[in-house]
Amino acid sequence: MKIGILGTGHVGQALAKGLEALGHEIVIGSRTGDRIAAFVAGSAMREETFAETAHHAELVIVALKGEVAEAVVASVASHLVGKVVLDTTNPIAGSAVDGIVPYFTGPGESLLQRLQALVPQARFVKCFNSVAAHLMVHPDFGGRVPSMFLCGDDAEAKAVATSIITSLGWAPEDVGGAVAGSALEALCQIWCAPGFLRNDWHHAFAVLRS
Repeated sequence: MKIGILGTGHVGQALAKGLEALGHEIVIGSRTGDRIAAFVAGSAMREETFAETAHHAELVIVALKGEVAEAVVASVASHLVGKVVLDTTNPIAGSAVDGIVPYFTGPGESLLQRLQALVPQARFVKCFNSVAAHLMVHPDFGGRVPSMFLCGDDAEAKAVATSIITSLGWAPEDVGGAVAGSALEALCQIWCAPGFLRNDWHHAFAVLRS
């Protein structure tokens, strides 16, 4: 597939590498289209602006900081109509307080639902938001295949997401419609908490693996 990734950070780069290795055509989007020349050099990947990336892609992945996700998605909305969009974001609003990172969403509300509301004709699926970037592609958990939760309102879109998740070494677990988005986004708060509380990221990842 032609896959467009909105975001040039650790998540976007990890998924770009993993998906390119599987034979997909990868374009990474940034605001200016020229932020990661060194990363794409020597590969078939290329970097474009957000709009160009979304326009040419068959599948779009939102790999942005939660605080800018709505603005970027709104800016490329016309290019997302009818497309499957994988949402990896979390609505983080600042530094951790007593180990828990605060969210800017309200009770029972998710960033997934906000993004879906911005582009009702797109088909959003929440996934890859509850794991660190370095574990997203073929993680080694001692021979065990870890679960990757996903949710969204479109069955066909979730089937596409399931295929991508499986190809990257995870066992997909469909937990329902977009209403489950707030529960999935809360997983980020939970697995990060041990690391923030005790500066013990090894323990945090061990919890994730269990």
